[in-house]
Amino acid sequence: MPIITNVKAILTAPDGINLIVVKVETDQKGLYGLGCATFAYRELAVKSVIEDYLKPLLINRDVHKIEDIWHLMYNNAYWRNDAISNNAISGVDMALWDIKGKIAGLPVYELLGGKSREAIPYYRHVNGQSIDEIIQKIDELRKQNIKHIRIQWGLYGGITKDLHIPPHSEKGVYIHPSRYITDTIHMFGKVRKHYGDDLELIHDIHERLAPIDAIYLAKQLEKYRLFFLEDPLSPEQLEWMKTLRAQCATPIGIGELFNHPKDWETLIKDRLIDFIRIHISQIGGFTPAIKLAHFAEQFGVRTAWHGPGDVSPVGHAANVHLSLNSHNFGILEWGGFSDTMYQVFPGMPYEKDGFLYTNSNPGFGIDINEALAAQYPIKTRVTEWTQTRLPDGTLVNP
Repeated sequence: MPIITNVKAILTAPDGINLIVVKVETDQKGLYGLGCATFAYRELAVKSVIEDYLKPLLINRDVHKIEDIWHLMYNNAYWRNDAISNNAISGVDMALWDIKGKIAGLPVYELLGGKSREAIPYYRHVNGQSIDEIIQKIDELRKQNIKHIRIQWGLYGGITKDLHIPPHSEKGVYIHPSRYITDTIHMFGKVRKHYGDDLELIHDIHERLAPIDAIYLAKQLEKYRLFFLEDPLSPEQLEWMKTLRAQCATPIGIGELFNHPKDWETLIKDRLIDFIRIHISQIGGFTPAIKLAHFAEQFGVRTAWHGPGDVSPVGHAANVHLSLNSHNFGILEWGGFSDTMYQVFPGMPYEKDGFLYTNSNPGFGIDINEALAAQYPIKTRVTEWTQTRLPDGTLVNP
């Protein structure tokens, strides 16, 4: 019976984004597991929970008892259901699944029941300062046989130059909601006219509109047949989802800010969304993500796990393994990685002819070169992109 002998957080930033990987070591030589605990904007707090609280809790425990250990970690602090603790729990939980696969000599997707598909369709991001730039970048992705593309004109909140704001306003990322709505509608018209129906298009509002404005935009985009519209509403305004659903048939994907099953329970069972796209480490790891995928399947909701650059390669590997297995898989987000990242994380998933693949090695099939990772230290600093403001200076959701 292997037991836990050490739990440590490895912080690294090979592509300039702070990543947190948990390594769970055992009393069997060479047997360890890796998990993702990446909360890129509170990385030191997550590290503290892992090493100062979870490590002493877990030493000498049986690595096989994943379900029991998950609930032990979740309830040990008494106060629960916060992003920092959930990410710390996730790192350990994924690492235990990695260990279980290694003991069994099987990739994790086999432990779940095997593959439902041989490879994973994914979407990439296109962001441009002009329509011509957006089309140029789409053309580059099409050469790689990528069929699902998220398009943004000026990223979240749109093009915001030449805004008229009051003197002495606070610094921040200023947005102009009505201009953003108009530009987004125009962008989709141009892109659809250029490519016809050959592409599956996605767009991310990123909760930066008032609910009624988000509903208006969703209605206007209906004629352009989106694959899905992401995060039209913030978690605090989800009661508007019923109104949105009643108004139009634009598919909706949501969930990257969710922490707990109560955040998605009603949305799924009442069929108010089409894609659940949570950040797996944000909800506590692989164990709750499996349960979420099974729950969503019963109501015809597909998965689209959150997969930007602030998910570690270990987290992306977990996304791929779960997506290979889940019958109700929809799409996977993939931002692409540098050659350096593949050197730091050997065995990570890879792109080929418009699909994502992973190896068939035991566990999640991914490792970390700790010596190389140490050459790319994190930088802890004040997060600026979340300081989002309206033209009059009012702070709004990022």
